[in-house]
Amino acid sequence: MATLDVVDLQKRKVGSVELSDAVFGVESDPHLVHAAVVMQQACERQGTSSTLRRGEVSGSGKKPWKQKHTGRARAGSIRSPVWRHGGSVFGPKPRDYSVSFPKRQYRAALQAALSARVGEGAVTVVSDLSIAEPKTKLLSKALAQLGLTSKTLSKTLIVAAEEQADLARAARNLPGVKLVTPDKLNVYDILRYQAILIVEPVLPRIQEKWA
Repeated sequence: MATLDVVDLQKRKVGSVELSDAVFGVESDPHLVHAAVVMQQACERQGTSSTLRRGEVSGSGKKPWKQKHTGRARAGSIRSPVWRHGGSVFGPKPRDYSVSFPKRQYRAALQAALSARVGEGAVTVVSDLSIAEPKTKLLSKALAQLGLTSKTLSKTLIVAAEEQADLARAARNLPGVKLVTPDKLNVYDILRYQAILIVEPVLPRIQEKWA
């Protein structure tokens, strides 16, 4: 069972915590993790793009000229796709891009992603991340003290409790910094953000939720 140091807001070690092998000690599975990311991105697609077919564009349905003896090509409608302002042939229509993914496989993919990030040293456990006021400036200062400089500040994922509403309000205005609760943790965010900051009290909830 692996352990991680627990630090305070001054980045001083104040203890250590044991990580569950069921969540943070899983072997890497790149193919499963990739499939989970593809599924998540597909489900986020809006699918609202739409084009007009020949039956939907404006224009008369009358035959422009007679079929024969005009010297011109045959034409049946000015709404034909070959005409200017005509309808689209194979253009997009609103659709649902979401795909199904087994919950057990997604859980395994998230475990593999978390285990990989722990192995990379990207996960930091902080004893407390409370701020006096829900101010972006205060949270930015706290993150800087933890070593999350401006270079990495735009790629920080914070995992905190739902009760920390002030923290969520302060994080909204920090570009690239995202705050999620343990149940909202996902594979894409785990891989996307350079640093993962976990508040110590929610660590048992993460291990309980995703074990």
